[in-house]
Amino acid sequence: MAKSVVCQGEIAIFVLMKKAYIETYGCQMNVNDTEVIFAILEKAGYGRTEIMEEADLVMANTCSIRDNAEQRIWGRLDVFNSKRKPGAYIGIVGCMAERLKDKLLDTGKVDLVVGPDAYRRLPRLLEAITPDNPQMDVLLSREETYADITPVRTDRNGLSAFISIMRGCNNVCSYCVVPYTRGAERSRDPHTIVREACDVFNKGYREVTLLGQNVDSYLWKSEEETVDFADLLKMVAAISPLLRVRFQTSHPKDISDKVIETIAATPNICKHIHLPVQSGSTRMLELMRRKYSREWYLERVAKIRSVMPECGITTDVIAGFCTETEQDHRQTLSLFEEVGFYWAFMFAYSDRPGTLANRTMKDDVPPEVKNRRLKEIIDLQNRKSLEEYRKMIGKTVIVLVEGPSKRNPEEFCGRASNNMMCVFPAGELRKGDYTEVTVTDCTSATLICK
Repeated sequence: MAKSVVCQGEIAIFVLMKKAYIETYGCQMNVNDTEVIFAILEKAGYGRTEIMEEADLVMANTCSIRDNAEQRIWGRLDVFNSKRKPGAYIGIVGCMAERLKDKLLDTGKVDLVVGPDAYRRLPRLLEAITPDNPQMDVLLSREETYADITPVRTDRNGLSAFISIMRGCNNVCSYCVVPYTRGAERSRDPHTIVREACDVFNKGYREVTLLGQNVDSYLWKSEEETVDFADLLKMVAAISPLLRVRFQTSHPKDISDKVIETIAATPNICKHIHLPVQSGSTRMLELMRRKYSREWYLERVAKIRSVMPECGITTDVIAGFCTETEQDHRQTLSLFEEVGFYWAFMFAYSDRPGTLANRTMKDDVPPEVKNRRLKEIIDLQNRKSLEEYRKMIGKTVIVLVEGPSKRNPEEFCGRASNNMMCVFPAGELRKGDYTEVTVTDCTSATLICK
């Protein structure tokens, strides 16, 4: 809304901005979605606030990958309702909105439920809300990529930006809700991606992370050209040698020699690949519908190491998936021993309603067994992380300075190309600088440098 006032014979227009507060849960793709939402709301007269109590619109951008992620949102709804100012609306957007739909509205605690493909319609939905008429739009799309929207950057360091290159997923892993909450896979026009990366670089950002559920299946075609993921990496890296390029997430069945060799040959594409394995047992991988075997995974790791010996390889793993035996579990442990991941996201299996596993398999591994197996994986990974970090002692790496260390303001921190976190004396350095540091010591999560 706007208010006109007369000032010395001229009309001045003061726009009284409404304020929006959004909490983001889940992966970096949700962070990027929140930035898209703020861009859409900004055009509708909403400014961003980090103070919930002053907001006219309070929302949670949600994740449904695991049950505990959803349970947290149910608790936040009570907080939102207790703290919102009179007349403020409460909304749930993202994957949980897509999955639970009417159940959220039935609580009486939510005014707005919007799925991942309906963010453009937020202004219209907000205008239609009344006390007796909450709004919901969870229609999935085969075309929506938000390619023409410049996200409002919400990061605090002004150094690293996330750019979505595609939406949805076609893989339908048996444990995963993503195909049901984010729809079919579709890739963005590469030229809009390059323009967005140029924009953030010109604003002072020095690192971009290209995001997709499976970046290796990125493919964009027109009458004039065909661009795959390796091509896109080169296009973004060509913006400037001062712009670091990262990406996530790769899929073991799709990561190609062309992608691996492009990373190896391009200095400012970071030498880090997140390659979720989920299990070291081929039998479990088949049940998970991962479409690769243990042997295939290890061959891809071998290819990466053959051209980039110090590439940081990280992973995801699930302990206690349906019918998992002790032998299956030991195969996971042995794969962790063989690969030597720098770090890993490790979880006990969480049965998600609506997935293929939920419909056709029995979640038959007892919780205490899941938790024991998970602890064994975590203990092993902690040991392997320390081993991998110790291998870096004495080596020199180039670090992008992120700012003061949390523990010691006289030290700075930043990541090496392989994504290892480094701490080092601040000296005359500034955030955004590149500097060479030599590793003198380490923990299982940090390189200590000079």
